[in-house]
Amino acid sequence: MGAAPDGLRRNGLVDMRNPYDVLGVAKTASADEVKKAFRKLAKKHHPDQNKNDPKAQEKFAEVNSAYEIIGDAEKRGQFDRGEIGADGKPRGFEGFGAGGPGGFRRQAGPGGAEHFEFNFGGGGGPFGGGGGGGFNAGDIFSELFGAGRGRGGGGRAGPAPKGEDFAASALVPLAEVARAGKVNVVLPNGRTLEVKIPRGVEDGQQIRLRGQGQPSPYGGEPGDAIITLRFAPHPLFKVEGRDLRLNLPITLYEAALGGKVDVPTLAGKVELTIPAGSSSGRRLRLRGKGLESATGVHGDLYVTLQIALPEAADPDLDALMRRWRDQRAYDPRKNLG
Repeated sequence: MGAAPDGLRRNGLVDMRNPYDVLGVAKTASADEVKKAFRKLAKKHHPDQNKNDPKAQEKFAEVNSAYEIIGDAEKRGQFDRGEIGADGKPRGFEGFGAGGPGGFRRQAGPGGAEHFEFNFGGGGGPFGGGGGGGFNAGDIFSELFGAGRGRGGGGRAGPAPKGEDFAASALVPLAEVARAGKVNVVLPNGRTLEVKIPRGVEDGQQIRLRGQGQPSPYGGEPGDAIITLRFAPHPLFKVEGRDLRLNLPITLYEAALGGKVDVPTLAGKVELTIPAGSSSGRRLRLRGKGLESATGVHGDLYVTLQIALPEAADPDLDALMRRWRDQRAYDPRKNLG
């Protein structure tokens, strides 16, 4: 046999290819494997997705024709036994009748133009009709494309499939997290969206933007955009759940004598009291100065003191430290073992 749609013409029609070859499956393929191959090729060659391919309709119809034969257990058995041909006709039948058991044909129309017909086992519409037997590819198309292509074209219409979702991520500055501000997100198609940050958002939380995904090729609703929000690193604060941690440099005399110092927070500076005799590593807590939760409860800000010596050498400080070393030595590491 010649290969459709460019096969041998007989009486103005085209010979059909072996349906196993059309679907790319072996004769031993299971029914599920045949159906899977058909679904894949039907989507690939559907005319709605190949508007610029003049041969898409031919390929689509050829796939349908092949599945009409080997997708039906009875017809598949007849074909394997040589009782019917790839066109669904009994062996020896020449041509394709308009009201015959089924098949695809490409036939010359007025002015030399070609038109296409495909019959699923009866004189009805192109996807089924009166007297077509138990097999109906329209059920498959309804599942694939959401159209109501049931028997006789009268099946109940279902919603067209949505477009695919987009997945994107965005680094959110902690200041924007704290005030539930906004952040720009670049989608895979290059479009930029300004996204409102939910109050109480958590690091790694996903939000869904309805209708901002891929348009549906079948006329359904567009997909959604799934945005993963990540907290951007901050030069001062480290995030631990809803709490924040800050290393705060203090002077030697502030550590020894105590005092009040300004401490940065995400909402501005606040005053912190340093107890006299504070060592480096001492941790103080500012209640409610962390991040807000979804329930409106704020975490805390934990401040770790770090004694910082003057950048320039100071002879008086050097003399004082020598005197301490010689007269008031102490061992802060005695408990380390």
